[in-house]
Amino acid sequence: MNSKSKTLDKNFIQKIIDEDLINDKWEGRVHTRFPPEPNGYLHIGHAKSICLNFGIAEQYGGKCNLRFDDTNPLKEDTEFVKSIIEDVKWLGYKWNDDPLFASDYFDQMHDYALMLIQSGKAYVCDQSPDEIRKFRGTLTNPGEDSPYRNRSMNENLELFAKMKDGIFKNGEKTLRAKIDMSHPNLNMRDPVLYRILHAEHHRTGSKWCIYPMYDWAHGLEDSIENITHSICTLEFEDHRPLYDWYLNELEIYHPQQIEFARLNINFTVLSKRKLKKLVDDKHVDGWDDPRMPTISGLRRRGYTPSSIRKFSNSVGVTKRNSIIDVVRLENALREELNKTSPRVFAVVDPIKVIITNYPEYKTEMIEAVNNPEKPDSGVRKIPFSKELFIERNDFMEDPPKKFFRLSIGKEVRLKYAYFIKCVDIVKNSKNELIEIHCTYDPKSFGGKASDGRKVKGTLHWVSAHNALDVEVKYYDRLFAKENPEQEINFIHALNSESSKIFPNAKIESGMETDNKQTYQFERLGYFKKDSKLEHRDKSVYIRVVSLRDSWAKALKK
Repeated sequence: MNSKSKTLDKNFIQKIIDEDLINDKWEGRVHTRFPPEPNGYLHIGHAKSICLNFGIAEQYGGKCNLRFDDTNPLKEDTEFVKSIIEDVKWLGYKWNDDPLFASDYFDQMHDYALMLIQSGKAYVCDQSPDEIRKFRGTLTNPGEDSPYRNRSMNENLELFAKMKDGIFKNGEKTLRAKIDMSHPNLNMRDPVLYRILHAEHHRTGSKWCIYPMYDWAHGLEDSIENITHSICTLEFEDHRPLYDWYLNELEIYHPQQIEFARLNINFTVLSKRKLKKLVDDKHVDGWDDPRMPTISGLRRRGYTPSSIRKFSNSVGVTKRNSIIDVVRLENALREELNKTSPRVFAVVDPIKVIITNYPEYKTEMIEAVNNPEKPDSGVRKIPFSKELFIERNDFMEDPPKKFFRLSIGKEVRLKYAYFIKCVDIVKNSKNELIEIHCTYDPKSFGGKASDGRKVKGTLHWVSAHNALDVEVKYYDRLFAKENPEQEINFIHALNSESSKIFPNAKIESGMETDNKQTYQFERLGYFKKDSKLEHRDKSVYIRVVSLRDSWAKALKK
């Protein structure tokens, strides 16, 4: 690839950085940051930002800070701090020194606020939040000045000191920037810098009862840390004039804010508030529920760091919001697991097959390929006997034309073994199928009949006497509607069949020593032991992602 084509392949942020380096704008430095608020667990949308910020730093030999924007003690917790650190590490990224916190800079932020007051650019306001909203105006109507806007510098300094000392109640006063109440950008109409919150902070305890607003804090944090490129999601584009105004008025180091489109995926929600509601109201089994789009949920489900990084890079970096099909994320994982996952036989919904003409006490050890994508992965031996288990849905008593599985009088191939033909079935008093009786052709081993006949259906199986008892969980999309974010009540869009349990599943012998890797259960999908349920007497396997099923597609037609 020539240099011209390499340039064309770069996203717009990389092109900005390239231009900055050519012009020596930052003295040859590239310094980014990933600044989550520790008020919840990270999700797949954050993964894109992580990959972008840390990836750019790696690409240009620069630095990336992990910084926690912990400016709201009512919502933040050390639990979330720990989970975020674990998630970023798991994705394969490192940061410089220890994690940083907005709370590291509370004293300096306070000093900067005093500077604005002293320069006549900030004032203490007695308006309530509702009054502030009312006075702000609309996109078509200018706002009105607060009646407290023209307080003297000395009065503002005195009142701000009393705010800091805890003299006033929550919501009684705020510190606001004095900009322009008729500004076309609503964010510039005297935004709040500090609010009063008498609350214990997870790091500073009760030292502070005034806390900086995000818009005030994050630009100062970027400046203090000498960030060069402050990469934010697109919703902060309208906030950039305010970011610039604060830094210009203070005449301090001024990073460049660049916005990109956040990641949105169908059939899920990526709002931390909504994800928290799912957890708090017990619609899911915690933040790491395998159906959740959280990084911890994806990790528990069996997603790999490399598949998430590949997906994040593949969706690209743009200035235009869009919704990405979740299939792209699933395919990134499928592609990887197909190459790396050993194959095993498992039957999740078993029905017994008895081969009537097979010797009663005979057990054959049949050779099976571990992974056809990796010839050097070798083979394994699996037992074959008179009594087997197959999938219940691999048999139909009255099948349609294109059903190429087992039915009365029909012949199928058992993979790696023999042709079998159904000759009879056994039902209980409730007319429920409990056994399938078949005969086998001893001259069809390996799928090649002595007379050259062919069969269309090939089934997986496990030996009834040797199989291990396991529980299998199928997870589907958490939401039944493609865009639950647009629903009036997103809870009503939940998929009632997002979890299905098979308590009596069987898996081939030899899996007693499962090393916790992901396996392909042949014809069923990719599965992994549930790391959260290792204490159970019976192993629990969860489906990571499905395989493509031609019969399932046929049923939909």
